[in-house]
Amino acid sequence: MRIPCPYCGSRDIGEFVYRGDASPVRPAADGAEAAMFAYVYLRDNPMGRHEEHWYHTQGCRNWLVVTRDTLTHEIPSARLAAPLNAGDAV
Repeated sequence: MRIPCPYCGSRDIGEFVYRGDASPVRPAADGAEAAMFAYVYLRDNPMGRHEEHWYHTQGCRNWLVVTRDTLTHEIPSARLAAPLNAGDAV
């Protein structure tokens, strides 16, 4: 499988580390205990297109949000997880 890194181009998956689902949003610090439990422990196992976090360890060392189809493993797109600020190293 190959991941299209925005900086390095199409790269082998062995250059990346998988973090997981990119959709969960951390609850507020003063939020309910049940919300934190759900954030930490409860995950969906979607079928089809899904966004995931990947870290390019052997390349530009950026976090990416990769759209991947969990049935075919097709990767139609990848983007930076957060925009770079002026002066940031790539």
